[in-house]
Amino acid sequence: MGKKLIIQIPCFNEEGTLPDTLRSLPRALDGFDAVEWLVIDDGSTDRTVEIAREFGVQHVVRHNRNRGLARAFSTGIEAALGAGADVIVNTDGDNQYNAADIPALVAPILAEKADVVIGTRPVGSMGNYTFLKRALHRVGRVLLRFLSGVDIADPPSGFRAFSREAAQRVNLFSGYTYTLETILQAGAGGLTLCSVPIRVNRQMRDSRLIRNLPHYVLSAAATALRTAVIYHPGSVFLFVSALFMVSGFGIGLRFMFFYLSGSGGGHVQSLILCALLISLGALLLVVGVLADLIAVNRKLLQSIHRQLQVRGGPK
Repeated sequence: MGKKLIIQIPCFNEEGTLPDTLRSLPRALDGFDAVEWLVIDDGSTDRTVEIAREFGVQHVVRHNRNRGLARAFSTGIEAALGAGADVIVNTDGDNQYNAADIPALVAPILAEKADVVIGTRPVGSMGNYTFLKRALHRVGRVLLRFLSGVDIADPPSGFRAFSREAAQRVNLFSGYTYTLETILQAGAGGLTLCSVPIRVNRQMRDSRLIRNLPHYVLSAAATALRTAVIYHPGSVFLFVSALFMVSGFGIGLRFMFFYLSGSGGGHVQSLILCALLISLGALLLVVGVLADLIAVNRKLLQSIHRQLQVRGGPK
């Protein structure tokens, strides 16, 4: 059988922007025998679903209530895999991304050079990106590179393509956003990621995800940290354990200095704090070892699950 591309669009009350998004999507593409569209209605209360059907969207999946972007994305991935997708492209219902760049997005996957491809927006020239947002974007990129070991030029970009194998490994724990977690998952799973430059369209509405910048930063950081603990628990706990133990030894050396100089009696608190920090560090180290063993078990279960999907899933 030939290759099938499914373009998925998570939507929540997108009746004003969805028509422009759908008009720009391709019905056929070189390298694929079939191109189909999938709309995930995340509890919309407007005409989002009716518009999708009017435009001939082949697959419409509905949530009975708003469950958030990450859940809508996951639902779309599951539905696309169930429909036999070989490659899945994710785009937004607000027509932010230029659909003419979909061929460039899927090209590395068709050439078997990448498993996940992320579109890099021209952030420096986007009017809605203030100086503070650009600075946070750079910080987030560095942090993600440290946590995942991969360098993605535009981690928050939702315009991305997944091979079938990569899509089968998507298992989100966050209910807020999927962008950072899927990168961390792919990096931990040994998948190949790459970025390609893309264009953006004129902004049609404000972002619903970044309503409040501090809230977004805290939520994204919490998601990244949580995912890092899930996929790299040994490294995370070892790092935190080392901080406690080094601090404890430092305070212990300070106490020894005063003790050897004959004034240790007034610094008993330092000795107590030293013992407490070293004990906490040792405890965290043990927790890290246990968490690492659990992570190994989870990876084995995921591997078995993927093998079952390959044997029983549609081709």
